Amino acid sequence: MERLIGKYCKIVTKEPGEERACVITGTLEDVDYKDGFILVDSTQGLGCLRINTIVAIKPGHKKGHDKKKIKDDDEAIVGIGTLIIFIAMILVAAVAASVIIQTSETLQQRAQTVGTQTIREVSSGIVIDSVTGFTNVDRTRIEYLAILARPRAGSKDIDLNLTTVSVLHDSLNILQLNPSLVVSVNTDNASIFDTPVESGSSFKIIDNLTSGTYGIVAVHDADESITSTGGMNRGDRVMILVNLTAVIPDSNGLETRDRIYGRIQPETGASGVYDSIAPATYTERIVDLW
Repeated sequence: MERLIGKYCKIVTKEPGEERACVITGTLEDVDYKDGFILVDSTQGLGCLRINTIVAIKPGHKKGHDKKKIKDDDEAIVGIGTLIIFIAMILVAAVAASVIIQTSETLQQRAQTVGTQTIREVSSGIVIDSVTGFTNVDRTRIEYLAILARPRAGSKDIDLNLTTVSVLHDSLNILQLNPSLVVSVNTDNASIFDTPVESGSSFKIIDNLTSGTYGIVAVHDADESITSTGGMNRGDRVMILVNLTAVIPDSNGLETRDRIYGRIQPETGASGVYDSIAPATYTERIVDLW
């Protein structure tokens, strides 16, 4: 047994009077022949076995196998941890990529919207071609204005129902379209200032204008968009009629050498601006102001 000292052994013992043998595994630490014991370091700790109860002793390698198994287990634990970190990195990358994609899509849509609105703001709008006045019978003051307007080149359709006309004299008046005062220039073949509200009517457009409303005579409306929906598109021309006797009540209109200015502001796009000074005398009832 001295050769087995320090080695891992499997020891079979059988106590007197017992029918079955018992197996103990551990490291054989020492052999005491004098007292008849051997010292064994097992998983239960250091202990003694009587030599006369030993049936057999067999050296083994279980201790080495256990170390290898523990090492393999350690490597498995490290591998699982690495796998968890790897999966977490993939999830974080996927979330980050999703956020980046959503953000880029939102920015792209926003940039597209801003670009479209900017192009519309820059290209759309109204141009004023002329401003004409209509005096009273005595030719002492201008009672009505007729502003010839059209869309800018490349402009989108303009909704006249949402287009305002400002008139600045002694006070600022903001006029909106009266949808019932939109007619074609050919109605009863009348002049602009004598255009009736509807064919055959004795009521003129100018007679129904107030300090807060304006009327429209469609000078050119090939697709009848102005008279049907109030929409002005490419190629259209309109005469915007304003009642100055209502807008300038103190003098019942625009007197000679007097100044009047304002703008036509569509819902989207650039506005058309007019700035007119009345002549020293009104030689005719129709006066070219701008």
